[in-house]
Amino acid sequence: MRIGIVTPAFNVAAYIGDAVRSVLAQTHPCWTMTIVDDGSTDTTAGIVAGFADRRIRLISQRNAGVSVARNRGLAAMDVAAVLFLDADDWLDPDALSALAAALRTAPDAVAAVGPYRRVACAIEGPNGRPIMGFRSGKTCYPAAGDLLKSLLVRNLFANGGHLLIRRPVLETAGPFRADLCYGEDWEYWVRLAGLGSFAAAASRAPLLFVRERHDSAYRSMALRPESFVPCMDAIFNAPAPRSRFTEVELARLRRRAEAENDWVVGRELIRHGQVANGRRFLRRSMSAAPSFRRMALLTAASLPLPRIGPFRAYPLPDSV
Repeated sequence: MRIGIVTPAFNVAAYIGDAVRSVLAQTHPCWTMTIVDDGSTDTTAGIVAGFADRRIRLISQRNAGVSVARNRGLAAMDVAAVLFLDADDWLDPDALSALAAALRTAPDAVAAVGPYRRVACAIEGPNGRPIMGFRSGKTCYPAAGDLLKSLLVRNLFANGGHLLIRRPVLETAGPFRADLCYGEDWEYWVRLAGLGSFAAAASRAPLLFVRERHDSAYRSMALRPESFVPCMDAIFNAPAPRSRFTEVELARLRRRAEAENDWVVGRELIRHGQVANGRRFLRRSMSAAPSFRRMALLTAASLPLPRIGPFRAYPLPDSV
């Protein structure tokens, strides 16, 4: 199976080398990687150009956003399946092999999904190289099967780096929406779920390592509840949910999704030091969608210094 890897890149000179090296280390040899430099002003393009492997292609464009970059990279590929790897993450050497095997054993699946692990990395040294593996979290095992209903409530995936998607399915789903500044990947996964089921990779080890950064665009937008609205409107007005669920069911699912969003906002506010405001969103989420786990976490968030577990502060660039 010929696999395409699409990587949008914007000012990621400190990280892009690790992403590329993780692809070069894959045990699945039949791949091509397209990196779309989205108007970087640092040395991102130069670092990519330094890799001599012919399977790696660099496309440069004016800054247009992650969706436009993904769409452009996808259009440049003639492959059987595609994985969208973020420029600051990296793959386990067996990632492509495990995901390709899952697709082969589930011919009706639209995509294969594998485990991932979030890793908080600091930066040290004069060259700004990140420390890989610093403060590693637990391995997460995403659900598989028919995920449309679950995806309407929340985004089940870290990002596209642990999803291998069949190319014909991508053609049917259409491009990523450039008008969505936040949640554009979540909206896209909902579209995929409307087309079929997801297969689970057999691996118990993480296939993707997600780098947690204090300065990521996701983290800054997740602080604001209004960031979720355009994405939510796009998701709940899409054809697949509206054809499968009644208006009453969709309204109930949207309320649950809004509670999930409130939890994300509250968590991110606390992680960025806005503790009192963060607790307010957590309490609102708990009231709308109570659970024993969140009750325990809300109790932890009420401590004088709730900087443990999911509320732990992100590492600063100069911290170790």
